[in-house]
Amino acid sequence: MTAVRNAPAEGPVPAVFRDRAEAEAYVASVCFKHGPPRLLGVELEWTVHHVEDPSRPLDAAALATALGEHAPPALVPDSPRRPLPSGTPLTVEPGGQVEISTPPRESLSDLLKTVAADVDHLQRLLEPAGLRLGSRGADPFRPPHRLLRVPRYAAMEQAFAPFGPEGITMMCSTAGLQVCLDFGLLEDLPKRWAAVHALGPVLNALFANSPGVAGRRTDWASARMRSLYATDPVRTRPAAVCADPAAAWARRVLDAPVIVVRRPGPDWTPPRPLTFADWVAGGLDRPPTPDDLDYHLSLQFPPVRPRGYVEVRYLDTPSDGGWVPPVVLMAALFSTAEVVDATLAATETAAGRWLAAARYGLHDPVLARAARDVVELGCAALTNTDVSAEQADAIAGELHRTLDEKTPGGRS
Repeated sequence: MTAVRNAPAEGPVPAVFRDRAEAEAYVASVCFKHGPPRLLGVELEWTVHHVEDPSRPLDAAALATALGEHAPPALVPDSPRRPLPSGTPLTVEPGGQVEISTPPRESLSDLLKTVAADVDHLQRLLEPAGLRLGSRGADPFRPPHRLLRVPRYAAMEQAFAPFGPEGITMMCSTAGLQVCLDFGLLEDLPKRWAAVHALGPVLNALFANSPGVAGRRTDWASARMRSLYATDPVRTRPAAVCADPAAAWARRVLDAPVIVVRRPGPDWTPPRPLTFADWVAGGLDRPPTPDDLDYHLSLQFPPVRPRGYVEVRYLDTPSDGGWVPPVVLMAALFSTAEVVDATLAATETAAGRWLAAARYGLHDPVLARAARDVVELGCAALTNTDVSAEQADAIAGELHRTLDEKTPGGRS
């Protein structure tokens, strides 16, 4: 469900924004689309390593050669950027992490088959170059190093530096599994938004897979989430859960500092500190356009991001093949309004425990109890999906094994 820009706004789009209210209305319209839930998408990201020595620094030229005609322009400016055979585009993150963003599907089983084919194709691209995909949500071997020398990432690195080392770590050393869901009908939107946030600490703890990054934070269950949380609080902390999340998100976006201003040349840092609302009020030498606001939206990194659909960003990249259970569990938990209500009830005590989840995982007893309830609920709801009974049984078994392995004392 990844797009170059956000979903089109409803109604006429202004050439430039004349006031804050106009900009906020635009944000709400492009970020919160509603209608019958139909589509599910998956985005998978990995660090990339040399097979013979995973601690060896990655070389941009070697990665470009391996990806060939699929390399994105950020890595190879004149690349044809051909998608994978399924139509899935490849992107590369600042530290050389490779990401696939499989186009959304109405059928969960079709989506699983396509993602599996995409992963296999990517692995076959890397293998002749002696490269492999990482199996953690954060690089445990190498210190963060920015591989892509483009203006966007240079400006981001400069903006995050005052907060400490976690910004460059997040940019260059972490990798995540993202699940993309439709918002659903307007009357269901607040509950689905609340449920996907309440699930965050529980599922982050259940599927945590980054015990350390570059030799640091080795006692954290999810060093990746720790790095994200500490990067820049204004743009990385969870969004508001309230009766009108669209309006709250629009206000937050307008009040967020601008950290990138696109212009000719290599320097995209803003000429002065300002928020997007300041820009609308005349803070720069030209008024902002919808494209400017779309770009500003792409620089917000909460664990759940609205993009016309719900982009769930709180899952660590799993080990080989481990992406299927969390994707299917998420699909099951949002399969009906009744299951969403039950999910909210099951996660009520764990809501907001983001740092506890990242630090302790299921060693936190509140999260452990909620995770067991969520797994039982999700397994019961697998019949609402179109996966086969055999595959549902296998996924349920894997979910219970994960739960038992990560909960002290195992099954109670």
